Amino acid sequence: MVSADGGGLGLRVTGPLRRILVDGGSGAGKTSFARRLQAHWSELCSEQVQLVSLDDCYPGWDGLAVGSRMVVDDILHPTTPGYRRWDWERNRPADWVELDPGRPMVVEGCGALSVASAPLAGLGIWLELEHAERKRRALARDGNGYAPWWDRWAAQEAEHWRLNRPWLLATLVIRVAPEASQEALNPLKTMTTG
Repeated sequence: MVSADGGGLGLRVTGPLRRILVDGGSGAGKTSFARRLQAHWSELCSEQVQLVSLDDCYPGWDGLAVGSRMVVDDILHPTTPGYRRWDWERNRPADWVELDPGRPMVVEGCGALSVASAPLAGLGIWLELEHAERKRRALARDGNGYAPWWDRWAAQEAEHWRLNRPWLLATLVIRVAPEASQEALNPLKTMTTG
């Protein structure tokens, strides 16, 4: 359960809310939002909230669907959660990262929220930002390393969206203003004041 505290700026976590999925298109601000959410949530529940970025998991530039499936099969596994990191430099699988099934978790990335993963999480968040602004932000962030792959990745996003319609699965949809900086996304203010 997510609710505002007395001051209207906090997040109270009670009951089954132990897993939050943050999804949206590339450049929408998922990573910045999830990092702030993790920090605030950790402070409020007095335990370290785990943060998993699917950028660490995708098996290469064609791996969105596989990364999305890893959320269900591995990351949100009820007793032995974890994931296989991807070595982007060598373009091959890397080490296995174990997660603690008893600690809360935020999973962020394109494909985090799917028909299969939504029932496994207490809260699903979709960040909505129009395509041109997302592309501008993503290429400004990652530069020439991402530019040749943008169209290829965008096609995988479109297929994921066609199959899953994650914005409809989300508990909360946040429409990000184009002029808002990614650092300005405050999950507590957004979640409590809309």
